[in-house]
Amino acid sequence: MPGKFHVVTAIALGAGAAALGAAAADRILAQPGIPGGAVIKNTAGKTVGSLRIDDDGRHKAKITVSVKDLPPGYHGFHIHKKGVCDPKSTDPKTGSPFFSAGPHFDLDSHSHPAHSGDLPDLLVTADGTGRATVVTDRFRLRQLLDSDGSAIIVHALADNQANVPQRYQTGGKPGPDAESRKTGDSGARIACGVIAKR
Repeated sequence: MPGKFHVVTAIALGAGAAALGAAAADRILAQPGIPGGAVIKNTAGKTVGSLRIDDDGRHKAKITVSVKDLPPGYHGFHIHKKGVCDPKSTDPKTGSPFFSAGPHFDLDSHSHPAHSGDLPDLLVTADGTGRATVVTDRFRLRQLLDSDGSAIIVHALADNQANVPQRYQTGGKPGPDAESRKTGDSGARIACGVIAKR
């Protein structure tokens, strides 16, 4: 597997470099430890959460997410390749919104769940809220801020991490099919946020 992630206790984080001048902020934001983030919105444009990404200076990134007003249960939660969250852009095959965000972010040619942007499922409780912090060595913040940017997507369904037992058959072959290897069968995209420096 190209990298690892693990879940740690969610914590409250400070405001970052908001009070600095533009030139000073740009210099500092290029250094480890300065955050990126996203405002996560649903298809109606309502804010349903926030994301923060911090480089820890040791080749790892810490992702902290907080959401509200989402359906209870587990949700696929991934970084996608393009920093465009257009709910009117729909997948021609499935009709899923936010097609503008492209496929899962990946620094190589991996299958799911080994994409660089694949993260653990996000658990939303009965009151519609969820929080998680994940540490990963699969990417650094600067790699998400390339020429076309990147986005965080929350999906409608749980991500099975392409963990389909050998006893299941697809086209006479055991194991996960092409869709599982692409997205973990996590369903429609229900919320999206463009990742940017904070």
